[in-house]
Amino acid sequence: MDELRLAIPDESLLDEIAAYRQAMLDADSSMDGCGPLKRMENPAEWLAFCRQLDNPATTPPNWVPMTQFVCLRGEKIVGMIQVRRELNDYLRNYLVGMTNLRHYLNDYLLTYGGHIGYSVRPDERQQGIATWMLHNVLTYCREIGLKRVMVACEPWNVGSRKTILRNGGVYEKTVHEDGENIDLEHYWISLT
Repeated sequence: MDELRLAIPDESLLDEIAAYRQAMLDADSSMDGCGPLKRMENPAEWLAFCRQLDNPATTPPNWVPMTQFVCLRGEKIVGMIQVRRELNDYLRNYLVGMTNLRHYLNDYLLTYGGHIGYSVRPDERQQGIATWMLHNVLTYCREIGLKRVMVACEPWNVGSRKTILRNGGVYEKTVHEDGENIDLEHYWISLT
């Protein structure tokens, strides 16, 4: 049986992270929710940076603390003697998406980026994975005490807009980000 789950990435997923990055590059897809993965060829370097961001004491200037998640689909081992636990309880951990949560918003994120970014592997889209990821990250947002979160998407990205709306997003406004020369729709999701 296939099932989705969110996990904090670790060294056991380095090959999957590299494959995900390459699939996104090959499709010329944005890597929202992946932190600096697009510019970091080495998955171990990316993983180390994500760990740095997850700790407020080691978060670099101009960044905010962030938790990185990967969305994995795996075939659960059923009816076998289980000698492995956690990620190894699955025959294969296939990385189908990534999402990250910025714990608070600085001026830039409040103006453009929002709390949550996410992306889905190109060959896995239109299966509800983004909606599932956002729903489950919202649970984590509540756990760390957030009362509402902002999520942004480009106006042409109908799939992302639907994902946000399915998770209770309420449109606030559209802004233009000069640095990237893109428009972004802002949505707020109440967590109370």
